[in-house]
Amino acid sequence: MDMIEIDLHLIDEDTDQPRYQFDQEALEELMKSIGELGLLSPIKVRKTPDGRYKIIYGNRRYKACKMLNKPVIPCIVSTATEEMDIYLEQIAENLTREGFSPIEEAEAFHKLMNESKFNSSLKFLASKLGKPESYIKNKCELLKFGNAVRRLIVSGTQIRKDKLTEDQLLPIKDLPIEHRDPLALIVARDEMPVSDVKKIVKLFKDKDISDGTKDKLLYKNGFELLQTWSTVQQNKKERERAAELKAEQTERAAAAKAEKARLAAEAAEAAGSAGASVNGAGMSTSSAGGAGGAFSAGASDIAGTGSAAGASLGAGAGASGAAGAGMSSFGGASAGASGAGGANGSAGGDAAGGHGSYGAAEAAAAVPGAGEAVAAGTAPLAAGLQQLLQALAAIGPLTPDALAAYAAAPAADAGYAGFASGVDAVIHGLEQQLAQWREVQALAAAKSGETI
Repeated sequence: MDMIEIDLHLIDEDTDQPRYQFDQEALEELMKSIGELGLLSPIKVRKTPDGRYKIIYGNRRYKACKMLNKPVIPCIVSTATEEMDIYLEQIAENLTREGFSPIEEAEAFHKLMNESKFNSSLKFLASKLGKPESYIKNKCELLKFGNAVRRLIVSGTQIRKDKLTEDQLLPIKDLPIEHRDPLALIVARDEMPVSDVKKIVKLFKDKDISDGTKDKLLYKNGFELLQTWSTVQQNKKERERAAELKAEQTERAAAAKAEKARLAAEAAEAAGSAGASVNGAGMSTSSAGGAGGAFSAGASDIAGTGSAAGASLGAGAGASGAAGAGMSSFGGASAGASGAGGANGSAGGDAAGGHGSYGAAEAAAAVPGAGEAVAAGTAPLAAGLQQLLQALAAIGPLTPDALAAYAAAPAADAGYAGFASGVDAVIHGLEQQLAQWREVQALAAAKSGETI
C-alpha cells in the first residue's frame, strides 16, 4: 500500500460514507492549520473502474485542501474491493476522529445491520469495531427521534443551548412519539441536566396521569415541569402514608377481633367443660342410685314378705339408689347401706316375730325438716337421715316369684357375674354404713340417757 500524490480533480467524495456532517467553523480552523503546517496525515482512497479515485476516509482534509486550491493531495491507495470491508474501515477511522456525531454512528450501525448488502449481526459488528454490544444498541436507539431532534444531537457530555447529548436523550427514548420529540426539544431549549430530565420523564411514564394531562404538560418549560414533578411526588408520599396508616388500623382491628374471638372460644370451651363435669357427676350418681335400687328388690325378696327384717334389708338396699349424693354425708362406700342402718334404728322393729314395726314413713315424718329448728350439731345428719327414710318408705319388697326365678337361673347367664358383683359391693357398703349408723345410734342413746 503506497502513498502517492493525486490531483484533486481526480478524487471524488463517497456520498455513502458514514460521515456527512461537517462543522463549518471547525473546517475553517483545519484549513488554516493545513495552510500553515501542511497536511500532516494523508487521506485514503480506492481506485474506481473509470480511472478515478473515491475517498475512503479524509473528507474534511480533502475539503480543506480544496478550499486552499491545492493542486494535489497525499493519498494512500487501498486495494480493498469488498463493500463491507470498506464501510467498516470508514466507520473505524471516523470513530477516532473529532466531530463524528452520535447520530452518524447510529445510522452507520443501522445500515450495516439492516441493508441487504451488509446484513451484519450486532455481535459481528461489536467484534469488528471493538465496541460493546450495548454501545451499538444505545446509538441505534437515537434513531427513534425525528429529524428535528436528530439535527441537535452532538458528541460529548457538555450541556449546551439548543443542543442534545446522548445522555440527555436516552431517558426519553422509550416515551411515545407524541411526547418524546416535543420533550426533547424542551430539554434542548432549556439546557436541562440529565438528572432533571430523568425526573420529568417519570411524569410522562406515570400511569396515574392521563394522556390529556401529559399533553398539557408539554406547554410548560423545563422549570415548571420540575415543579410539577415535585408536587406529584409529594402527593404520592402523602397518599402512601395514608394508605399505610389505614393498613395498620385494619391490621389492629383484625387482631383485636381475632383476640376477642379467641377469648370467646376459650370461655365457651371452659363453660362446656364445666357442664360436662356436672353432667358426668350427675350421671354417675344416677347410675349408682339405679344399681342400688335394682339390688334392693332382690334383697327384699330374699328376706321374704312375712319378715320385718327382710323388708328392712330390702329397704336399706333400695335406699342406696334413692338417697344418692345425700348419703355422702355419712362417708359410706354405698349410699344404699344407709338404708340398712336407718331400718335398724327404726322404733319397735322386731325381725324375729314378724310383727309390724314403726314404719320408715312415720320415722321420716318425725325427723325435723330443712326449715325446722334442730339441736346444734344435728342438722347435717338430720337432712341425710330424712332423705334416707323417705327413700326407704318408697321401696317395695321382692316377690317370692322373683327370688325363685333368680334361684333357678343358671350361673352362665349373661347378667349373673355383674349382678353377683353388685350384691357383694352393696353388702360391703351396707356393713360399713351400718357400723357408722350404729355409732350415731349410740351417740343418740347416750344423749338421751339410754343404753344400747
